[in-house]
Amino acid sequence: MTTHFITAEIDLQETPTELLEAIETELKKQGEPLRWAVTSLDVDEQKATVEAVVTKSAQ
Repeated sequence: MTTHFITAEIDLQETPTELLEAIETELKKQGEPLRWAVTSLDVDEQKATVEAVVTKSAQ
């Protein structure tokens, strides 16, 4: 198993619950999230930047 630091841009959603689901879905594409944080918001572009540490199984 390896760990990776990733950055992802997520479209802002209508509700916090929808935003959480969008973040989790995007991160799971990269591996299993260990921890993550929203590090910036661009209100004009309606984007959130998320930084995360994910694990991937060695294959």
